[in-house]
Amino acid sequence: MQLDFAFGKTGLTLTLPDGFRYRTLEARSAEPLADARGAVKAALPALDAIAQGKSTASISVCDITRPAPNRVVLPLLLRRLETLGIRRECVTILIATGLHRPATPEEIEEIVGADIAQTCRIVNHNARALDEHRSLGNTGSGTPVYIDERFVAADLHITLGFIEPHLMLGFSGGRKLIAPGLAAQETIKVLHSPKFMRDARSVEGSINDNPLHHELLEIARMAGHHFLIDVALARGTDPVTGSRAIAAVFAGAPEEAHRRGVEFVSRVMLETMPEFADAVITTSAGYPLDLTFYQAVKGVTAASHIVKPGGKILLLAECREGAGAEEFSRMVTENPSDSAFLEKISREPVEVDQWQLEKLALVTRKAEVLFYVPGISREYRRALWGRSFDSPAAAVAALLEGLAPGASVALIPEGPYVLARAAAA
Repeated sequence: MQLDFAFGKTGLTLTLPDGFRYRTLEARSAEPLADARGAVKAALPALDAIAQGKSTASISVCDITRPAPNRVVLPLLLRRLETLGIRRECVTILIATGLHRPATPEEIEEIVGADIAQTCRIVNHNARALDEHRSLGNTGSGTPVYIDERFVAADLHITLGFIEPHLMLGFSGGRKLIAPGLAAQETIKVLHSPKFMRDARSVEGSINDNPLHHELLEIARMAGHHFLIDVALARGTDPVTGSRAIAAVFAGAPEEAHRRGVEFVSRVMLETMPEFADAVITTSAGYPLDLTFYQAVKGVTAASHIVKPGGKILLLAECREGAGAEEFSRMVTENPSDSAFLEKISREPVEVDQWQLEKLALVTRKAEVLFYVPGISREYRRALWGRSFDSPAAAVAALLEGLAPGASVALIPEGPYVLARAAAA
C-alpha cells in the first residue's frame, strides 16, 4: 500500500509491503466553520466589559512553530479594540517564543499578516533577558514567576492561540501563551524540570489532574490574564489567508473558555485502538512543526501511547533547520545513553531545553525508536538514541524487519495532531 505522510512543506509518500495489519490513524477534527470570521466576530462582544476603562492592550500570539490562524483572528480583534477606544498604536503584540529563537521579519509577516506587521508594534519575547521581565512572586509550589514586562505593563492582557494535544500540558492554548510563552528562563526551567516532566499525568490529553496545567493556570492568574481567543483547527486551509481552517472558536474568561475548547477538541480527536501496536510510523505533522528535531520529538511522544513495550517507532521529520537550539544539540551529543541522561538531570540544575530530550528518553527506554530526519547532520544523527537512515525506504525496512507476519502497524501521517490511546491502556 501507499500512504502520504506530512513531511516538511511537500509531504512524503511511503510504499508499505503486504503481510502486516496496517491501521491508519488520521488527524480527526470537526468540519471547518462555514463562516469563521463571523464566529470570531460573534465571540468578541465578551471582551467589551473587560476592556471598559482600559487604554492599552498586550496580545500574546504563537511563534512560527505553531499554525495558529492569527491572520483570521487578529484583524477582527484589533478592530474591536479600536471600537472600544484602544487605538492600534496602543497595542503591543508579543511573539510568545518561550525559549525558541526570535521570529524573523519574514516570519512575523507570516504569523500576523503583512498589514498588521507594517502597522502594529510587534516584539519578540526574549526569555534569556531577565531584566525584560517583571517578578510576580512565587506560585504556591515555589515556582518563581517572571513574565515579560511589556505584557504585564498593559491595561488589558489578551492571548490568541489554538487547542491541540501537547506532550506535557495535555493541551495547548490558553495559559501556555503566558507561561512558558512569555516567561523568563528562570521560570521555564522550573516548569520543565523532572518534577513535572516525569509525572505520569503530564502527557498528551491529560488535563484535569495534570500538575503542570494547574501550575500554569496559577501563573496566568498572577499575570492578570483577562481574555483569550482560542480556536480548534479543522482540516484544510482558510481560502483567504491560507491559514489552517477553523472548526470552533472559544473566547471569554480564560479558564472557562479554554476548558470549553479542551472538551470540544477531546471529544472530536480521541481515537481508541483495540490493542497496542507492534510498530508505529509517525511524523511531526510537517511544516512548521518539523522545522527542528527539538519540535519533532512531539511525534514520538504522541506515538508512545499506542505502541507495546519493546515495540518500534519510526519518526519521519524533515528538520530543515537542524537539531534545534545550541543547548539541545549539545546535550544529545554529550549524552550517549538515555538512562544515563535521565539519571544525570535528576541530580543536577535544570538546563535550557533538557525537557524535550527528557521526554524523548522516557520513550526510548520503552520502545526502539528509528529516525528518518534528513535535515540534521550525520554527526548528530550518530548520537541519537536509536538508528537513523539515509532514505525513508531503508527506515521502513528496518522498522518492519523481524516483525511476525500479520503484526499490527499503526500509521500516523500527522503525528501529534492525533490523540490516540490503546484500549488496554
